[in-house]
Amino acid sequence: MSKLWGGRFTKKTDQLVEEYTASITFDKELAEEDIQGSLAHVTMLGHCGILPAEDVEKIKDGLLKVRQRILRGEHEFLVADEDIHMSVEKALIEEIGPVGGKLHTGRSRNDQVATDMHLYLRKRVVEFVELLHKLQTALIGQAKANLDTILPGYTHLQRAQPILFAHHLMAYVSMFGRDIERLQDSYKRIDILPLGAGALAGTTFAIDRLYTAKQLNFGRVYENSLDAVSDRDFIVEFLSGAALVMTHLSRLSEELILWSSTEFQFVELDDAFCTGSSIMPQKKNPDVPELVRGKTGRVYGNLIGLLTVLKSLPLAYNKDMQEDKEGMFDTVKTLQGALQLFAPMIETMKVRTDKMRRAVDQDFSNATDIADFLAAKGLPFRQAHEVIGKTVLYCIQQNKFLLDLKLDEFKQFSALFDDTIYQVLQPESVVNARNVYGGTATAQVSAAIERADAELSRTSEWIAEYEAKSR
Repeated sequence: MSKLWGGRFTKKTDQLVEEYTASITFDKELAEEDIQGSLAHVTMLGHCGILPAEDVEKIKDGLLKVRQRILRGEHEFLVADEDIHMSVEKALIEEIGPVGGKLHTGRSRNDQVATDMHLYLRKRVVEFVELLHKLQTALIGQAKANLDTILPGYTHLQRAQPILFAHHLMAYVSMFGRDIERLQDSYKRIDILPLGAGALAGTTFAIDRLYTAKQLNFGRVYENSLDAVSDRDFIVEFLSGAALVMTHLSRLSEELILWSSTEFQFVELDDAFCTGSSIMPQKKNPDVPELVRGKTGRVYGNLIGLLTVLKSLPLAYNKDMQEDKEGMFDTVKTLQGALQLFAPMIETMKVRTDKMRRAVDQDFSNATDIADFLAAKGLPFRQAHEVIGKTVLYCIQQNKFLLDLKLDEFKQFSALFDDTIYQVLQPESVVNARNVYGGTATAQVSAAIERADAELSRTSEWIAEYEAKSR
């Protein structure tokens, strides 16, 4: 069959040009969405009396048959067909004859491809919210199991102050909660239908765009036809949100890598998420978090790539915009893989509470509390800070820790010290002294977990509501 657009041309397309400009090798990913949009479009054409009912039913039946052929792997995606739209339309015409050519009445590939991507991302956003919800659930489960586990908190990767391990995990629950909020908010911009904008100016046919939107469960239609076919903000916004999710996954990956090392030994990842060495039999490598950390860069690249493509494009559609898809598909695949693995990896992670406690007992992360102790007794904090600095230096020189010092040793630095200092310096006391909203005290972390559980329930409700709408 000749090109569906070939009437104006006198020469065949150069083979190299065909291969260079074709998008079918990757936009075949949109086959389901393309057929879904076409079914709604032809239904609208019948509703508006633009096509007779007989043609509409024949086209719909043909589209469903083409869909089944694709699902069974019987449809051949050819470079000569250029893109998924032409591939489906060609298959439709082969299935039902020339009447299949009426499907394209009142639309362009410009508004068609935009519609496909809106439909595609609308599904993906709901899926990613669900995957993030599962990861939050896994983190909260570990937090509940470790409400009495204390480890050093770090700044500059130096031990700073003791905190609950549950508090550390809940920090990531908060991060992923913001990721969920961003994805949910981006849904509003994805849930807008461009179909009916035509190539750029609308169509001469008396179509009903709102009817089509209702068929596809879209909340709104684009107000401006030029904007409808040229807008890729919704993809940029998704890629940006995905980049932040990967940022948070990468940060957590780095901590899991450190914590599972011999130097830390704070956690042990399940064997199912690690690999060995071909030469060193003792090795157990945290490959999953390492790869997540590494793959974060490609998601960043996809975001920057699309922003660069769009930065100087005049209205409306330009062939440059074909470059919007491969990065989007790659980001979806990369993020899916990372999130599908992370929740079970966290669930099965063994927490080495003994190693964490030993680290807390053998450091100076409780030093700040001595300064607070002296400040509460009336010594200006800056002077108290200097006193504790000298005390820590003394401990280092004597190969001792603060709880190893006798009261007489404390008193040589300040007469304000008394026996209560030993209770103040206990890790449990240090943790529970920070009993402020958002702090690491057990009561505060327990309350944070309760709030997170309530938020999980709200997210579950959102998923149930929008999952049905985005099918």
